[in-house]
Amino acid sequence: MDDEAARTIGVTLAGLYAGVRAGPMRDVPICNEALDVEAIGFRAFGESAVGVVVTPWFMNLIVVPEPPIAPGGPVRIALPAGDAECVPAQLDGFGAILACSLFSPMFGFSDMSAAREAAGEAMKALFDPELLDEKPAQKPAGLDRRALLRGRLSAEEVAP
Repeated sequence: MDDEAARTIGVTLAGLYAGVRAGPMRDVPICNEALDVEAIGFRAFGESAVGVVVTPWFMNLIVVPEPPIAPGGPVRIALPAGDAECVPAQLDGFGAILACSLFSPMFGFSDMSAAREAAGEAMKALFDPELLDEKPAQKPAGLDRRALLRGRLSAEEVAP
């Protein structure tokens, strides 16, 4: 997959969710009337498309996996900045997606510009190449969780 195909997938998803907004979600109190539906930052990631879909009721990271994943339990997607836990779903008229909620409900956003900016920053953070070089924090040698919970700093330290 290339970035142009991923952007096309984003436009298709935005169109589907706009239909949901105009139909089943019309006049539902959970919707922030200041917001609309938009696909933000869709790009290729391996054989999958990844981006953010903003609606008046949610902002989700969406992964369109290749090959498709059947609905079921959560799936971990390894992104450059770390893993995202996504829920497989089947969208009528589209097919399989993986969704990871970023915001819901959306009342914290005053307008579409603010929601668009948050979605763009989320995508930037998830794909920040600088984060690839960071090593996970190492726990200090000798640190034992059970000992710490018992008030000692390390397994070697003797209780008072």
